[in-house]
Amino acid sequence: MIEIKILLENTKPNNSAFEVEHGLSLYITTSQSTFIFDCGDTGIAWNNAALMNVDLSKVQFVMLSHSHYDHAAGFPKLLNYSKPKFLYTGKDFWLEKFSLDEDTNEYKYAGCGFTKDDLDRWQIEQRICEDVLKIDDETFLISSFNKKYNFETIPKKFVIGEDRISDPFNDEIVLVLREDDGLAIVTGCAHNGILNIVSTVQEKFNQPIKTVIGGIHLWTASDDRINKTFNELKNFGVKNLALGHCSGDKVIKNAELRMQNVEFSTGKIILI
Repeated sequence: MIEIKILLENTKPNNSAFEVEHGLSLYITTSQSTFIFDCGDTGIAWNNAALMNVDLSKVQFVMLSHSHYDHAAGFPKLLNYSKPKFLYTGKDFWLEKFSLDEDTNEYKYAGCGFTKDDLDRWQIEQRICEDVLKIDDETFLISSFNKKYNFETIPKKFVIGEDRISDPFNDEIVLVLREDDGLAIVTGCAHNGILNIVSTVQEKFNQPIKTVIGGIHLWTASDDRINKTFNELKNFGVKNLALGHCSGDKVIKNAELRMQNVEFSTGKIILI
């Protein structure tokens, strides 16, 4: 059995003592590994870990789904509690990210806030996933997603580098976990499109996708795109969802109506 503890998500149960922010962090235990998938922004995920009696000293390595601040900027503060051996990222992780502020019409830095030099100074090895990377017998990372679904577009406000070119999110990685006779996919934001991701995973592994967990960045999506997304997920055979973070309230309500949906909130535990 694989256990996923939600250390941080945008929401929390009523009257709980957890702290929340726009971000994501998961503490995952398989039969062979204990690790963190995403670190949130400010480090409050590690305060929540204490409330959940999570021993961060057991963390062997960390995965960052992409280098946006709300998934990666909390990593340096984790080092106050844990000494991970490896940091798993996608390629182009160190390219600086920016996001257009619609109020000021200016690009604001939206990156992880630390550098490769920092990582070297901390004596943490970076391991880059460029296709499929096996972590243990139950755990894989995958990147380089097919662009099969043309309607899964990336918002133009996301850019990279000094030239502010459109961000293709080449740094995005997703986690694939074995689940009985199929697979579960854990995403940070699914900027490349959740259907592009699911189709790529199915092509690479040739196994059914049973569960999708995490953020799928549809909070600004049209009703048409949301409907197409759920219809295609059903066509893929996806049965279970646990959606949060950047997915959007409308998407989460749709998930509750259309499929078996598990509550995704700070402090919750998901078993696979």
